[in-house]
This record gives sequence, structure tokens and C-alpha cells, in this order.
Amino acid sequence: MTKLVINEKKTLGHIEPEVYGHFSEHLGRCIYEGIYVGENSDIPNENGMRKDVVEALKELKVPMLRWPGGCFADEYHWKDGIGPKESRKKMINTHWGGVVEDNSFGTHEYMELCRQLGCKTYVNGNLGSGTVQEMSEWVEYMTFNGVSPMADLRAKNGHEEPWHVDFFGVGNENWGCGGNMTPQHYANEYRRYQTYVRDYDENYPIKKVCCGANVDDYHWTEEVMRTTFDHAEKFHGFMDYLSLHHYTFPHGWDLKGSATDFDEATWYKTLTQTLYMDELITKHSTIMDQYDPQKKIGMAVDEWGAWYTCEPGTNPGFLYQQNTVRDSLIAGITLNIFNKHCDRVKLAALAQMVNVLQAVLLTEGEKMIKTPTYHVMHMYRYHQDADLLQSQLVDDTTTGIDEWMVPKVTESVSKDADGVITITLNNLSVTDTEQVEVSFFEDGYKVQEARIVTGEAMNTYNTFENPEAVVEKAFDGIEQTNGKLLVSLPAHSVVLLRVKK
Repeated sequence: MTKLVINEKKTLGHIEPEVYGHFSEHLGRCIYEGIYVGENSDIPNENGMRKDVVEALKELKVPMLRWPGGCFADEYHWKDGIGPKESRKKMINTHWGGVVEDNSFGTHEYMELCRQLGCKTYVNGNLGSGTVQEMSEWVEYMTFNGVSPMADLRAKNGHEEPWHVDFFGVGNENWGCGGNMTPQHYANEYRRYQTYVRDYDENYPIKKVCCGANVDDYHWTEEVMRTTFDHAEKFHGFMDYLSLHHYTFPHGWDLKGSATDFDEATWYKTLTQTLYMDELITKHSTIMDQYDPQKKIGMAVDEWGAWYTCEPGTNPGFLYQQNTVRDSLIAGITLNIFNKHCDRVKLAALAQMVNVLQAVLLTEGEKMIKTPTYHVMHMYRYHQDADLLQSQLVDDTTTGIDEWMVPKVTESVSKDADGVITITLNNLSVTDTEQVEVSFFEDGYKVQEARIVTGEAMNTYNTFENPEAVVEKAFDGIEQTNGKLLVSLPAHSVVLLRVKK
């Protein structure tokens, strides 16, 4: 039996809502067909945005949406995506599928989407192939309230009032698709470009995201922090976040493996790679601590999730993949890790929102389905803006095959402003039920709500013909005795408990 000991009297940090953020890139059918169908589509829409998709995302309480990329961001020239749609420039999306990008979804459309979702904005600027002037003018176009060439252009294009840009990424993956830069070169470019990402409204300062490392490139983190801190008299506001990207590849980058056809060894190998996120955050944070011991700079894990070989018969550049019970565990494990590191991880974005990689929604024409990952993120929404509580697993053993051993259970616990405690538990075993005894510092807690996401098999997934093979359901595997909860976690499951005195 595993024991979970919770000290509800001790708060370890605050879980920012933006940790549960999302990512939408001009990639495959994420935006076009997935989110945006245009005002003239037969699919019900509001100002071009699919109503079914928007309503489903609102149920998740999406706190933040990153756009337009990704690798696409460092080839994106924002003026191509404004003005009358019939006169917008067309381009080839060289990164993703070689298809024509008609720029019908641009700045105004993105801001309209965020308005409908009620979420914060995260715009990723073009440092790789763009100029300082171009980035500066984009910020002016979006946020300046007054008389200026860019503000006048925005008004001419139908939006007189400025928008709020909450987060602005100064480049993306500049160690790779964003320019193949050295860390020192990028850091100096970051210093220059961010200077012109101006706060035109002091009541709504823009938080700047610096391009961080790819997975375990600790040298990048060290050199970027060193170079950006050099002669930085007022560092706070100079950099607000440093990013980190880590994807789960079952068999490595070159041979990713099927999203739906895998064995038990591959299950455990995949979850081992997912758990690696904890080590990455810890080691990159240790480097950041040398320069920022007060943790004023947040870590932004703004690309995470599973990456498999795309579905047979689809464009390999579209990165369309299915989503199984395995992905529900990947989501649950990762979000628990983020919660546990809320002292440093302040922002994150699942890659990606619709029809790409570990998506929460899949669409096919007028049809839409929710994936297992969607249902996990729906359960976990209670952690948003809550306080992390001290919790510890005792007597937790491991499970797995050969060298791919993982803990049987992972967890995180938080308390919201109303005093409700949210407990999220993952059973990583493919085959075995695990008993978990949950104890509190004080007695008197009662279960208010209990939910579960699982499926008949480890590779069960939803289809357009069978959209509810994996859904969020009420959970009754709980006994309450002597002030403790005895929870019977089914194999390969994610469970939510909400308790209160």
C-alpha cells in the first residue's frame, strides 16, 4: 500500500493559472479547420471561430494561449496577416507540410479568439528572420493607445482600441529552427530585441519570455543567463521568463513510435521519459538560482507533450496523432510535476491545442471529439490559482519492465481560496490496482467530489465513431475511515479528489 501524507497547514507556493496554458501554431490543422473555419463556413462559428471548439476550451478554463509558433514564429512577418483578407500575402509554410499559408488568421483573429476564450495572450515574436523594427512595430500595433503610424494602421484595419499583450516571446528555439544560434549570440540578440518590446501602458506591462534550452542543454541555460545578466543594471523586467522545451518520444526523435499500437515495455519507457521533466526542471532551476536566487524569473515550459509518428495516411508535416489512455497519464504526471515546482515553473503550454501532437481536441469536418488529455486537463483545472500544499508519498514502490521502472503513483495537492483541497493521483501501472491511504494533519475532511479518467486498455482512445471510449467519470473507489481516505486506484488511471472540512 502507498501512503499519501498531506500537511494542509503548510503551503509551499502558488500555482499560477498560466501553468495550464496552451499552444496554437500555424501547423497542420491546428488553426485552420481546427480552431478557425472563416466567417462563411457552414460549420457554426462566431467571427470565424468554431463554436464547438471554443465552448469545449472554455470548459477547461484555458488561462493563456501561445501563438503563432513554434518554428513558424521565426518565419512569420506579422504585416502579412493584417488588412483585408483578399489582399493578404500568401506564403509557403516551409516548416510544416509545404502547404500554402494564406494568412487569413492573423493578429486580429488571434486577439478575437483570446477574447472569446477569455484567456491571456502570449505572442511569440520573430527574432530568427525578423528585424528589431518589425518586432517593435508589432508591439506598437497591438498595444499603443494614441497617435502613431501603427496605432493608426490598427484603427484603419477595424480595431481602434489597443489590446493587451500579457506575454511576449522574443524568438523561439533559436538554438535550432529559430536561427541555429550559439547561446551567447542569442542572449545578446535577446538583450537588443527586448529593449524595443516597450510597455506603452504602465498598467499592463508585457512580460518577456527569453528562449531557453532544448531538453538537457544546460550549457545553453548557463550561457544565456550569464550573458543576459552581464551589465544588466535593472534585470527585473528585462527577462520575466526563461523557456524550456521537452517532448516525450517513446523511441527517440528519429523513431517516435505509434500513438496507438504499443506494448507494455513501450508504455513504461514512455512514462520514464515523461518523468524526466522533473530532473530537467530541477537542474535548469539550479543554474537559474545562481543568477536569480529570489526566483523572480519564472520558468516557461511552453512546449511539452507526447510526440509520436503521425497517423497513417496523413501529411507527415501536419503532426496529426491519436491520443490514448497513455496520453492521459503523460498529462497527469507532467501537470503534477509542474505543480510541485510552482516556485519556479510559472507558465507552460501543452503542444498543441487542436489536431496537432498531444491535442485536447480533434476535428474532422463538422465533427469534434475530446481526447483523454482533454479530460485530464478538465479535472486538473481546480489546481489553477491554488496554493500548493506539502505532501509526500510513503512506501511508494516501483513498477515497470526491465530498465523502464517508474513509481507506481505520482501526486500533487493544492488548496483553493474557498478552502477546498484538490488531490490528483496517477496510477502508472498497466495492470495493477494500487491502494493509497490518504491522511491529513487534522481530522474532519469529507470528499466533495471524485472523478476518474481511464479506459479498458492502455491504448484505448476516442474516435469520431466512438467519441466516449475514454471520458471523465464519477469515481467511487474510496473508503473513509478514522479520518483517512483509502483510495483504490485502478490500473492506468488518473483520479481527482476534492475534499473539505
